[in-house]
Amino acid sequence: MTTARIVIQPYDESWPAEFAGVERLLRDALGDAAVRIDHIGSTSVPGLAAKDVIDVQVSVGDLDDPRLVPAFEQLGATSTDIATDHVPPGGDPDPAEWEKRYFRAPASWRPTHLHVRATGRANQRYALLFCDYLRHSRVAAEAYAQVKAALARLRPEDVDAYYAVKDPVCDLVMDAAERWAADVGWSPPAAGS
Repeated sequence: MTTARIVIQPYDESWPAEFAGVERLLRDALGDAAVRIDHIGSTSVPGLAAKDVIDVQVSVGDLDDPRLVPAFEQLGATSTDIATDHVPPGGDPDPAEWEKRYFRAPASWRPTHLHVRATGRANQRYALLFCDYLRHSRVAAEAYAQVKAALARLRPEDVDAYYAVKDPVCDLVMDAAERWAADVGWSPPAAGS
């Protein structure tokens, strides 16, 4: 078995267009089962260094919607046993707030992570606010990129160590993001913006 190697690369101007292609496929397959489809993660933040993986958040009204699994399977995506997100310190302790579905994109696609989260839950909001804040704060985005690059350089084959450090760093960013959100009256952007 080969171990995935973590590689952080400079921002690639093609990432938004690559997301748009994935979004079209998902929209066609999911129809109105998807309330919104968003480009999340580092590749969604202009200028931010990242792993060359497009993170997609599909927001749905119900994680148990019977249309979801067949629609993803129709695309060639496979369900995994990933069922929850990391809960940040002080986060809502209700497990339902962090529940999700995760699908592996087909091998024929460019590297893509498919996260399915329920609209209005804490984890759905976290992903959207995190990216919006990094788009707002170049200082936070650049510091976050430095942490990811250092982790990839120091432990490139240790995915567990990467996330063991990266998740708490994201929580620190989110602390500032929450203050910013309160100051500006942030709410999730309209779908597709």
